Amino acid sequence: MKNIESQNIPKLDGNFDKDLLQKAAKEFGTPLYVYDLDRIQEKYEQIKAAFGGRKTMICYALKANSNLSVIKKLASLESGADCVSLGEIQRAILAGIPKYKIIYSGVGKQEFEIKEALKYGILFINVESKEEMLLVEACAKELGISARISVRVNPDIDPQTHPYISTGLKENKFGVSIEEAKALYLLAHNSKYLEPVGIHFHIGSQLTKLKPIAESAQKIAQLTHSLLALKMDIKFFDVGGGIGITYSDEVTIKPYDYAQVILEELRGLDLTIICEPGRFIVGNSGIFLTKVLYQKEHQNKRFVIVDGAMNDLIRPSLYNAYHQIVPFVESQDVSPTDVVGPICESGDYLGKNISLPILQNGDLLAVLSAGAYGFSMASNYNTRPRCAEVAIEAKKMRLIRKRESIEDLIALEKDYL
Repeated sequence: MKNIESQNIPKLDGNFDKDLLQKAAKEFGTPLYVYDLDRIQEKYEQIKAAFGGRKTMICYALKANSNLSVIKKLASLESGADCVSLGEIQRAILAGIPKYKIIYSGVGKQEFEIKEALKYGILFINVESKEEMLLVEACAKELGISARISVRVNPDIDPQTHPYISTGLKENKFGVSIEEAKALYLLAHNSKYLEPVGIHFHIGSQLTKLKPIAESAQKIAQLTHSLLALKMDIKFFDVGGGIGITYSDEVTIKPYDYAQVILEELRGLDLTIICEPGRFIVGNSGIFLTKVLYQKEHQNKRFVIVDGAMNDLIRPSLYNAYHQIVPFVESQDVSPTDVVGPICESGDYLGKNISLPILQNGDLLAVLSAGAYGFSMASNYNTRPRCAEVAIEAKKMRLIRKRESIEDLIALEKDYL
């Protein structure tokens, strides 16, 4: 162990105080997700206020964290919802999001999903290809209705983020080119069963630079002007989401600056701006609690083995993502440590070469910034039940999803033995 006086060891803040977290771990066990609903409200209000008096709809991206209690909290703040599956649409409605504030995105919508979305009467469907538009048209014709749609346009702009979460380049699977978008809008405009009401772009997640956002908004605004000149009744300008958060030492985008670069490009366009933040609202509003099981050293390599694993929080394994890990033991005597889980994969880790003090088996570790793409990407790999979720609001704690059991995992299989 060595003494590192100057090291900036991460600290817990906000509602994430040690006493409350220790109480949560004791009552609900570990591994465990804990969400600060007060901070979720604060982040939502920040992005809403950034657009000032402009007509704006904030549609929370459910894929970041789809817990019903989290969605319900945002519904109480008058949020809309950006959904990428029929299941997410149904979650949004169940949690209280009005149907007219729900957008349906995603590249692989199936026919039954499109039909159900149209029956619900959601705000509009973001169309990602000509084939999809023709299917939406056919579904609308079968139902005897006009389908409100938007086209997702790929501006071919480098978002300067991780390649796995980049969505705005021509080599990405999302959306259509500007030229193809023009053709699709003309097709929709001339269709009896399609009503083009919006235009959409989303260049990626965890964005920390304003320039790609400004360039994309400029391109899509120019396209919008040309569509309006053709007498198309475009009402919504959907800028997607993607504002990054701080995991380590990232310099992030301020909501006001984000709004201003978009508003600058929309001068002369009297449209409702739709913004779809997910990570920005919930990312730093959640933590992952895990307990030390064992410790060992192998050829001067120190390992701390915990009960949390890649099936609970896959971002480190999948993206090589960094999450700050906070020990509940306060000490400056630290050494480089890999925090690893019980799964039989060498890629099962929560942190590598991070500085941790001497720990005892049973000690808690808090993995920070785990509110987005944590539980929502969790799996049952190695037949591991998914963990419980807890919410903290006004310093009070409550269970919002109970821990799964082995019985839950085999319920859909055991009758077929």
